[in-house]
Amino acid sequence: MEQKNSVQSITRAFDILEKLSSNPKGLPLTDLSNRLSLHKSTVYRILSALQERRYVEKEGTTYKLGLEFIHLASQYLNSLELKTEAEPFLKELSGKTGQTVFMAIREKDEIVYIDKVEQFNSLRRYSIIGTRQPLYCTSLGRAFLMNESDDDLSKTLSRLTLERRTPHTITRPEELMELLRDFRNRGWTEDNEENETGVRCAGAPLFDYRGKVAAAISTVWDAQNSPADPEKTGRMIKKTAELISERLGWIPG
Repeated sequence: MEQKNSVQSITRAFDILEKLSSNPKGLPLTDLSNRLSLHKSTVYRILSALQERRYVEKEGTTYKLGLEFIHLASQYLNSLELKTEAEPFLKELSGKTGQTVFMAIREKDEIVYIDKVEQFNSLRRYSIIGTRQPLYCTSLGRAFLMNESDDDLSKTLSRLTLERRTPHTITRPEELMELLRDFRNRGWTEDNEENETGVRCAGAPLFDYRGKVAAAISTVWDAQNSPADPEKTGRMIKKTAELISERLGWIPG
């Protein structure tokens, strides 16, 4: 019975969201209740929960879709555009380097993987889409961090827990900030077995038409058995990132 009630509440929440989406100016509680044939107390309870999570907002007596719902939708649309524009460049980069290529977006203080291109002869397969990793010890995360101002970067690092994930992980904020400044100057990042032992990565940011970091790309290789040259790979990733950024409307400074 409890499971049935939970599913019913979820269904009603979606009914409310769909009704609000078709009425951009919003609807009062009574109208929502009448249109959905639900008791006012039920609609109010669900609206309150949605409002607490910012999926619904209230203006006077009127309810309408909230910023969090719009944020989620825009992220989805942006990721679709990103993947469409980036795909041929990611495939070319993977072909040239012989390495697996990843693309990720930032979600608060983590990265979320949204795409990958693997080589058919790769010994390791990655089931990674949708998974999250830290900002501070991944080349993808560092591609976001290196583009923050020193003041913003200090604030970000002060709230992060710099956990030692491998013996190589940098956990001192001052040391990490200095490294990120170096990355900023050259335009690409590294992760030298700092997130996972035996794995090295290089990454670079993707910029949108506003010059903001929209996503990041990286390649990954075996730290022990791969002949990859980090400097050469890093320059290739930076160039690929610039080409994708131009497709997103970025104008080089």
